[in-house]
Amino acid sequence: MKPGDWPYPRVVAHRGAGKLAPENTLAALRLGHAHGHRMAEFDVKLSADGVAFLLHDATLDRTTDGCGRADAQTWRELALLDAGTWHSPAYAGEPLPTLAAAARFCRANGVAVNIEIKPSPGRERETGAAVAIDAARLWHGADVPPLLSSFSEATLAAAQETVPALPRAYLCDRLAPDWLERCAALGCVALDANHALLDQRVIGAAHAAGLKVAAWTVNEPARARELAALGLDMLITDAIDLAADPAFFPRNLRN
Repeated sequence: MKPGDWPYPRVVAHRGAGKLAPENTLAALRLGHAHGHRMAEFDVKLSADGVAFLLHDATLDRTTDGCGRADAQTWRELALLDAGTWHSPAYAGEPLPTLAAAARFCRANGVAVNIEIKPSPGRERETGAAVAIDAARLWHGADVPPLLSSFSEATLAAAQETVPALPRAYLCDRLAPDWLERCAALGCVALDANHALLDQRVIGAAHAAGLKVAAWTVNEPARARELAALGLDMLITDAIDLAADPAFFPRNLRN
């Protein structure tokens, strides 16, 4: 992606469908798409045998019927888990998806993606490199490349070294004094920050440095409109039903 290019929709469905479906599942991706969203954010990590799959937590307990470390099980074991019942009976039996399965759905349905690389502790560089390689293969020839992000700078650095052509976003829940320098060192095209950190000064500094700005997780229409007025480039939200209304994030900043 060339400097200045930004082919992504302005509104992104967090973890596929916010909280209306079990997060990081194909069911969530389908529901987000059904609500009209053409970009999804989801979390990816590695199984014990190196398969990239969707899951947010380091452990399985919260969002599956498994328990313990997610990276301690092989994909064959993980594929048997129920990742839907915790959310609601309607999604009982929903499986964890591989990154490959998510890519097939998203590419077939014109859904752009923000892949948050979520490494298990101690596997930061391994995961960054592996997910970047997989993403490059799975989205080979796509009109819109996947946007990679991570809270781990080691993970982003490994992705940069392995597949430098894929765009990266510097993901943070606090702004270090040298955040601009860190973005530059990692070759990032965007700052992806907790929306509470963003104001006119931060967004202006990012834009002046040639960076786009994404905000997570914005669920209140008033805050969405405030950020739109400040020139926000991308808004990540759980409120996928509300955000389908152009009034949630004003039309002049939507595509």
